[in-house]
Amino acid sequence: MIGVHGIAFVLAAIVGLMLAETRLSRRHERALRARGAIEPPGDVYPLMAVVYPAAFLLMGAEGLWRASAGGADAADGPAWFLSGLLMFTAGKGLKYWAIRSLGELWSFRVLILPGVPLVRRGPYAYIDHPNYAGIVGELAGTAMMMGAILTGPVMTIAFGLVLRARVRVETAALRRVAGD
Repeated sequence: MIGVHGIAFVLAAIVGLMLAETRLSRRHERALRARGAIEPPGDVYPLMAVVYPAAFLLMGAEGLWRASAGGADAADGPAWFLSGLLMFTAGKGLKYWAIRSLGELWSFRVLILPGVPLVRRGPYAYIDHPNYAGIVGELAGTAMMMGAILTGPVMTIAFGLVLRARVRVETAALRRVAGD
């Protein structure tokens, strides 16, 4: 593991990125609503808004606890940290590619602009919901970097369950707009 100071630094960087994403999302949300965007019923955003940051905070807390305890475990060693960093970076890269491809259409909330065609460029040309695939990479990568062998899998599964409900709502809303 990378030690208490390393874990604290990584956690602070992750929180900083989340805050920057939140700011961008809110700006886009205001602009989308001003243009007449519709939010479909049944979205699980309030739950996501709790589970997503909680996952990182809990994994960070476990990482800090493990690092301060100084005991060896299965997540020790630079290979786990570097592998996690690579996975986290790849997840963020995919997520930011999706955000860039959506431009002002991206926000944390499902907001649909009537009459605007679905985005089919960037990662959306290859997979549905690349933003969410990136988030899974972020979570798994963070668990590896933090040595979060307990909270990592638990929180990734918890977020996955919330994400499954979110994808259903979002997909149904986008299909209605696209006329599928």
